[in-house]
Order: sequence, then structure tokens, then C-alpha cells
Amino acid sequence: MLAVIEGFSVVWLVILVGWFVGRRNVLGENAPLVLSRLSFFVASPALLVETLAKADLASVFAEPLLVAAVSAVITGGAFLLIVKFWLKRSLAESLLSAMSSSTANAANLGIPIAAYVLGDAALIAPVLVFQLAFYTPFYLLLLDSLTSGRRATPGRVLLQIISNPMIVGTMVGLVLAATTWHLPNLVAEPLHLIAGAAIPAILIAFGMSLGSSKPLSAADGRRSDILLATAFKLILHPTVAFLLGHFALGMSGAGLFAVVVAAALPTAQNVYVTAQRYQVSVTVAKDTVLATTVLAIPAMFAVAFLLG
Repeated sequence: MLAVIEGFSVVWLVILVGWFVGRRNVLGENAPLVLSRLSFFVASPALLVETLAKADLASVFAEPLLVAAVSAVITGGAFLLIVKFWLKRSLAESLLSAMSSSTANAANLGIPIAAYVLGDAALIAPVLVFQLAFYTPFYLLLLDSLTSGRRATPGRVLLQIISNPMIVGTMVGLVLAATTWHLPNLVAEPLHLIAGAAIPAILIAFGMSLGSSKPLSAADGRRSDILLATAFKLILHPTVAFLLGHFALGMSGAGLFAVVVAAALPTAQNVYVTAQRYQVSVTVAKDTVLATTVLAIPAMFAVAFLLG
């Protein structure tokens, strides 16, 4: 338990540094965007290549991947039904809200949480593989069809997948892990230096963004959607992961803790990017990302306490 607290403390201290830097406007107004893009397009893919190249594929494509997939589908599917038939939202808005309730921030916060709390950044790989290669493209396919008036072709969906740097980094790392190939030192050393920028850039950028939003405005008329999505993401999603992992798959100890913590990660910031792109459920996406991110660390503390 002490190791878990220390791991979370490291993450929060760096986030607080980012908050302080943002409040003082030390790096300028565009710094959070620049740091986020640096991490997403450059440093995090390098970290994924370096980390996954050393990973045990049997542990990636096993129970953790199944837990990540089934828990996300159950949580998102249940929320979709509630939003569509109880709150009477459009199908496109319901789909985006379902993404908000079930898509974990596996890259921006999942990587540092896995590295400093779980002790191995590779433990987040099953969630990354499922979300980037299957779950998110599925939602994008449906949203594109609903909002553009034209069918999304498999070729366009494939292009979206392979043009995502996180997916490319994941796939390169998995190929290296599955083969006997090794990167030459001339490539591996610069890659290691670049990868080292991923986690601090992510956490500082997030800390800088904490004071820039005022969520749950009554004028938006989506307060119930946001509160429900937050509860689904931080309570139902990890609960389903625990029930599936422990009772259906017989997981226990550190392995069970890892899949439950991964499910308790906050809503991915990419959901907000998607909402802006399609101009659907933007308020729900934005406020759910903020609310779950602020509450996720206490939720993970609760997971650590309950699982011992």
C-alpha cells in the first residue's frame, strides 16, 4: 500500500508543478497544447516502442486484454442505452457520451500511472492495443457515417488507425517483442532520450490545464449526462473489470490490481478531440474528461485500499 501511495504521490507532485507553472504563465498560453502534442506525436510513441519491445506478449494478449475489452464494451453499451432511451439524446450524441463513459486515458495518464504506480509501463499495453486498434475506430466509423451523410469505407478507417502515432508505436514495439530483432544503439539511444520526455510532458501539460475549465454549467443542459458518465467511468467500469477478472478469469494479486486500476483511469482526452471534430456532445466530453481526471486519483486510491 505504501508503494502505491508513493507512486500516486510522484504523479500528483509533477501535476502540481504543471499547475503552478500554468498559473504563473511561465511557458506561455500555448504550452499545454505544445507539450501534449510533443508527447502524443513524438515522446509517447517512442516510450511505447521502448517499453513494448521488452514486454512479454503472453501477458499482453491474455486476460488483461480480455478484461479491457469486455469491461469497456459493457460500460459503454449500458451507458449508450441509458442516454439514448432514458435521456432521449440523438444516436450520435449517445455514441459520443458512451465513449466518454468507457474510453480510458491509457496514453496520457495510463503510461505514467503504470510506470510509477504499477511498476511497469507495459501493463497499460492491453488497454492501448484494444482502444487504439479496435474500440476507438469502431466509434469513429459509426460517428462518421451518422454525421457526414456518407458511409465510412474500411480503407478510410484503416488509414485513421495506421496514421495514429500511438498505434504505430504500439505495433512497432509488439513486432520487436515478437521477434528476435533489436534496434541498433544508434537508434535505441536517441529513442530512449526522447521517450524520457513523455511522462513529464504529459503530467505537466495536464497540470497546466486544470484551472482552465468550469464544468457542470446548468446552462448547457447536460449536467445529468456528465454526472452519469463520470460515475460509469470511475465506478462501474472498474467494478466490471474486477468482477470479470476475479470471478470469471480467476485473477488475483498484482495482476488483478493492474486491470482494475487501468479501468479506473479517467476519460481519454481524445474523446473531447473527437467531439470537437464531429461537433457532437462537446460539453459532455469536455466536462467528463475534466471531472474524471480530477477524481480518478482518489478513485484509484480507493481501489488500492479495497484490494489491499
